[in-house]
Amino acid sequence: MDVLYTAEAVSTGQGRLGHVTAGSYLDLDVAPPKELGGSGAGTNPEQLFAAGYAACFHSALHSVARARKVAIADSSVGGRVHIGPNGQGGYQLAVLLEVVLPGIESELAQQLADEAHQVCPYSNATRGNIEVTVTVSED
Repeated sequence: MDVLYTAEAVSTGQGRLGHVTAGSYLDLDVAPPKELGGSGAGTNPEQLFAAGYAACFHSALHSVARARKVAIADSSVGGRVHIGPNGQGGYQLAVLLEVVLPGIESELAQQLADEAHQVCPYSNATRGNIEVTVTVSED
């Protein structure tokens, strides 16, 4: 692969109960959510993954729209990352991405979302590994 950019992060402490840094902008405590036995007093890795995936997918969506000469405004992508047991003593993730494209006909909006799912680096990295559902909604 020809590398265009490399992101770096460091986790210290006890993994899910610790601290993460990435460059000069991300510097925060992490803690398991209450649902996983933690205090919920910090960001957790699933929230970070949801934020990264939503932002990356949103960028891919804008790229696809520009290539098709479709003007989109006030769009958003919400990301939900679910974690649960995998039935083998470990855990697995599932992702739900909700795309909102105001003023775009629903069929075209779904086409743009489907195309973005083919080019988004997060989608390509997770394809075949975890369940990812992309939906288009009105709001």
